[in-house]
Amino acid sequence: MALASLVQTALVFLVVVRVADSTTAPIVDLGYAQYQGVVDTKLNVTAFRGIRYAAPPTGKHARYDVGSASQYNGAELVQESNNQVVVVIIQYRLGLFGFLSGQQMKDDGALNAGLLDQEFALRWVNKNIFRFGGDPDKVTIWGESAGAGSVVQHIIAHDGKTSPSSSERRSPVRPSCLPNLNTTTKSLRHAVFNEVAAQAGCNGTKPLDCLRAVDGATMADINLNVDLARFHGTFVFLPVIDNSFITQGPTDALSQGQLNGDILLAVANTNEGILFVNQSVEHNVAEYVRNLFPLFGAEESNTAAVAYASLGSPLDQVNVIMGEAIFVCPTFLLLDAFPGASWKGEYAIPPALHGQDIINYFPSFTAFNSTLIYNNTAFINAFLGCSSRS
Repeated sequence: MALASLVQTALVFLVVVRVADSTTAPIVDLGYAQYQGVVDTKLNVTAFRGIRYAAPPTGKHARYDVGSASQYNGAELVQESNNQVVVVIIQYRLGLFGFLSGQQMKDDGALNAGLLDQEFALRWVNKNIFRFGGDPDKVTIWGESAGAGSVVQHIIAHDGKTSPSSSERRSPVRPSCLPNLNTTTKSLRHAVFNEVAAQAGCNGTKPLDCLRAVDGATMADINLNVDLARFHGTFVFLPVIDNSFITQGPTDALSQGQLNGDILLAVANTNEGILFVNQSVEHNVAEYVRNLFPLFGAEESNTAAVAYASLGSPLDQVNVIMGEAIFVCPTFLLLDAFPGASWKGEYAIPPALHGQDIINYFPSFTAFNSTLIYNNTAFINAFLGCSSRS
């Protein structure tokens, strides 16, 4: 199982967790390096941590937004599957480190670097997972939030012709943005690159070369500055059409059925939008819609506002608009793309906010002050049972 989580760092390494076959710490020879596992006799698992799957990026860039592989205990997924899977947790680049775009990046850099990190990790799995007892022909990629958005990109990558392909590549996803990449205009991408360069003092003739020399901490601060200047709840550094890995927007790709994968499970929470909406201001619903969808005109925005007018206060309405437009509705597009081989669930334990179900997959998850909201044994066992059978 390849796990693409909400992980944001520049160091490209992964963690492999499998069932322990002895109490002796095993050593796996990958050819380019040997790694010794750590046996947990209580859980009956062996963990191999900090495995390099690619060369580290140039420089000392080791910071981005939130999350890291260390927050997700792969041993719990192994146990929930009745010891039937090998779990791989990957680190990859996000923010401007992984998704800075614009003409400069296209000409002399790498568009969608974060996705390419993930693809490299998946190729590592295909080549090496048998050394850890895994089956390279049965790979499930799973992600929550940003990781789910990544899963979608891998489903549509290479026009559905990613090679090597698995005979059974399942794709359980937790909801995240499914942006129509065609709306991310070249002028906007260019403007974002120029803003990053300006804040870094790289306004010369070779701004990308200059940016490569800026220390990681400064770039991380710029990442935060640019992100905070966005419309509340949206993101600046996103995947783009690069005409290589991603050739068209996901809405178009899903409708055409040119996809990688055979089986899909999508889960959304009831109140996905709340965390992405400013709860402390008075909202004009039509104006909010125009900000969320910049290509909408007045007619489209007003029509959307009328459609949601019966859902309570303006704040209630925009909470639902954000949740449905960015998180919930895309899961139905995914279902339609996998007819007869897709399932959708909804996590409704109040308050059912974005990401609040993650502790049910990873009971030891403590990031973001996570706590188990509904400590009901029957529900927990049923939830984990459905998850492990996916």
